Amino acid sequence: MTRIIAGAAGGTRLDVPGQGTRPTSDRVRESLFGALESMDAIDDARVLDLYAGSGALGLEALSRGARSAVLVERGRPAAAVIRRNATAVRKALGTSTDRGAGAREPIVVESAVHAYLARATGPFDLVFTDPPYDLSDADMTADLVAVAPLLSSDAVVVIERARRASPPDLDAAGLSLIRERSYGDTALWWAEPSTR
Repeated sequence: MTRIIAGAAGGTRLDVPGQGTRPTSDRVRESLFGALESMDAIDDARVLDLYAGSGALGLEALSRGARSAVLVERGRPAAAVIRRNATAVRKALGTSTDRGAGAREPIVVESAVHAYLARATGPFDLVFTDPPYDLSDADMTADLVAVAPLLSSDAVVVIERARRASPPDLDAAGLSLIRERSYGDTALWWAEPSTR
């Protein structure tokens, strides 16, 4: 069990899928979102959460003022958990299921990430990618290359991987590193379009 840390849905409990996911710890999320808020990267952002797991990253962004969030997860059991979590956050936000003007609405997509990116339309202002730690460097690069055309000009991309993993190949996707931090076994990279 984890929770939304702050914002309009702060304190809302989130279920975590039983297998095949590795939820971002509350400590890492708190630090991550503190950095994003200091960059003014959340308010009214169109969010894309890849390898969403429990949906905690995209739903936290909604709680803190993001405009919308698309949560992409391939695993059927995990996608079902995200739908339940999205319903709980929607209820806490007072957002109805119809997406009226100003609604902060989570959208859950059950799909492999690369298949989703091949058909997605942007732009997105904030992208989280938290793949399984065993995702290959080549697949990580392919994801970043596929997401790059979907980014707004001032987008921020956050990549979470094992600290022992190779740094993501940002150059291949036309991204530039903003900052990098490690928290125990977890490493985070923040990036932006190089043309910014």
